[in-house]
Amino acid sequence: MFAAMKILSGTAHPVLADSICSYLEVSRTDATVTTFPDGESFVKINENVRGSDVFIVQPTCPPTNHNIMELLIMVDAARRASAERITAVIPFFGYARQDRKDQPRVPITAKLVANLLTAAGVNRVLTVDLHAAQIQGFFDIPVDHLYAQPVLTRYLRQQGLIGSGLVVVSPDVGGIKMSHAFSKTLGADFAIVAKHRSSATEVQAINVIGEVEGRDVLLVDDMTETAGTLTAAARLLKERGAKRILAGVTHAVLGEMAFERLAASPIEQLICTNTTPMAHGPKVAPQDISPILGEAIRRIHQGESVTSLFDNQ
Repeated sequence: MFAAMKILSGTAHPVLADSICSYLEVSRTDATVTTFPDGESFVKINENVRGSDVFIVQPTCPPTNHNIMELLIMVDAARRASAERITAVIPFFGYARQDRKDQPRVPITAKLVANLLTAAGVNRVLTVDLHAAQIQGFFDIPVDHLYAQPVLTRYLRQQGLIGSGLVVVSPDVGGIKMSHAFSKTLGADFAIVAKHRSSATEVQAINVIGEVEGRDVLLVDDMTETAGTLTAAARLLKERGAKRILAGVTHAVLGEMAFERLAASPIEQLICTNTTPMAHGPKVAPQDISPILGEAIRRIHQGESVTSLFDNQ
């Protein structure tokens, strides 16, 4: 058994770390995490962590490279302070879309990040809804992969947003598995939007596979950054006769372009989790993911099953 549970946070999302601590009824471990004028990160852990079970909360959202480097430095600080075990709690895993060689002479950056975390001294990783589930295999250490679906579907039910005519729609072919899981949980029909991506920020929706005319629609995806895929799909669905259009995503990495597109789109509400600090704004309804993360941390610390968290969902 470890000496104690210690929860540390980088600068990426301290509000989420504090919510996790509140759930666990523990205080966040005091640490100094700052940046020198030249951009270098400095970390000092101000409490004894020798022999402790350390959890470092740091989503690797924008500024992605800075947050990854800060996480690595925090891990090194904990390891050199004789922490018994270090778990990187990465609610949003940056670079997850670079998980394969889809062009000549390109890197597999998700694998590189996995290597860096392991080399720094991470003993296990806790994350939520990876863009590609096979990224778990990039690590040679345990990975606990959590799902945000229970959080999102609970909100939909509480708000009475689920009607008998609901259709769950995947905005692209890559999201079929996740969207189909939502449709089974909600007892809803299922449809797919075929898209063509012309650039990193521009998407064209081409066709709808499934019946949406006169139906309420829930678009489901693991993440949105510019909202290009979601809003293009929503416009096409509206043209095909869809009534009310909602969107549900796990990671809302939203910027100005996303807010402008959402405002001009037929999407009534973007339901998401707070895995990143960018998950807020007009039409955005962020839901707290900290109870699931907190419970997973408690179970990891006590050597209990994390998978059973979702057995009754």
